[in-house]
Amino acid sequence: MDDHPAEAFVWVWLPGATEPVVVGRLVDRGSVITFTYGRSYLGRPNAIPLYLPELPFRRGELTPHSGEIAGCVADAGPDAWGRRVIEYQRIGEAAELGTLAYLLASGSNRASALDFQESAVDYNPRGHDLVPLDELAETVDRIESGIPLSPALERALHHGSSMGGARPKAVLADGVQQKIAKFTSATDSYPVVKAEYVAMELAHRAGLSVAGVSLDRVLGKDVLLVDRFDRTLDGGRKLVVSALTILGLHDADGMAGRYATYSDLAFQIRSRFTDPGATLKELFARIAFNIMVGNTDDHARNHAAFWDGTQLSLTPAYDICPQNRVGEEAAQAMAFGDNGDRLSQVARCIAHSDIYHLTAEQAREIVDHQIDIIHDEWASVCDLAELTKADRDRLWGRQFLNPFALYDY
Repeated sequence: MDDHPAEAFVWVWLPGATEPVVVGRLVDRGSVITFTYGRSYLGRPNAIPLYLPELPFRRGELTPHSGEIAGCVADAGPDAWGRRVIEYQRIGEAAELGTLAYLLASGSNRASALDFQESAVDYNPRGHDLVPLDELAETVDRIESGIPLSPALERALHHGSSMGGARPKAVLADGVQQKIAKFTSATDSYPVVKAEYVAMELAHRAGLSVAGVSLDRVLGKDVLLVDRFDRTLDGGRKLVVSALTILGLHDADGMAGRYATYSDLAFQIRSRFTDPGATLKELFARIAFNIMVGNTDDHARNHAAFWDGTQLSLTPAYDICPQNRVGEEAAQAMAFGDNGDRLSQVARCIAHSDIYHLTAEQAREIVDHQIDIIHDEWASVCDLAELTKADRDRLWGRQFLNPFALYDY
């Protein structure tokens, strides 16, 4: 494959469809990558814009509003782990890959409903066959250790290459339900996988809309299995965009995300989302819960919405992962107050409840309920995760209900 291909064709699964159609072409113009809708796609009666306002449904070449490439396209591309997988495969072939090369090299079973091909006529999925969990786990171990892969494991390599995030992950099927497998990393200093399971399960019990999770153990290591919400049981796919894209930010240099805020996302919810009242309440509840379980990695790529061509609707929560923490003071990745307030304290969060169309009393009811659930369900959920007493003691009061979170509440 060319290290810097000049073009790539975008394919999409339209709402209700189980097969993709070609939608348009990406062209590398040097400093930017442009997108053009195909005439055949524009003429389809069921065609929808890939995302508004950045890719309006019209003829002609569209230049990104900011950054190198349209955000909705970048959302379907590989992130840190996926790029590492691709680079591992291509050792000795290239010192540097272009953006389109990463899109064309990553697996086709990617997030959202887009895929990228060298052809506008023939659709040839990459890494399409789902691989057993033990093969995936062995692949992750070998990549992290720098050990060459056997031919039998090469086919497993594509399955995490198109999924976002920095941690090792892959795609597998459990019957008809596709799942994301998130693996223990060689660099983990505490039981990250089990901690995320506990947080996600407690969030579910607290009434948040979250992706379903379960735990497995493969090759002596923990694996978190997360249900995919961007797939339908009949083989269809759902268009999903990140909060980074919704906020019109571009993260090519890894810095744009620092400008993302919950208050700006709340504004978008009020104007562009279905059922804005319920969605704002859900968003506030997620912010409060992140604070109380020590998830300070709540950046704009860890929030997303479904796109149906006209409106947005919040996806289930995912990546609620308590972060390693020493001491008490912490701050969320995104400010929840319109004054830039991001300190990880629920009292501060409640002080800005009007942004989320909640009274202070309503906000306190949400927080009180979550505190009760975390206290009451802690032992039960830790038992399900088979956490040792030492691990429970390490997580409780540090990540989960750190005193700083409840200061002045």
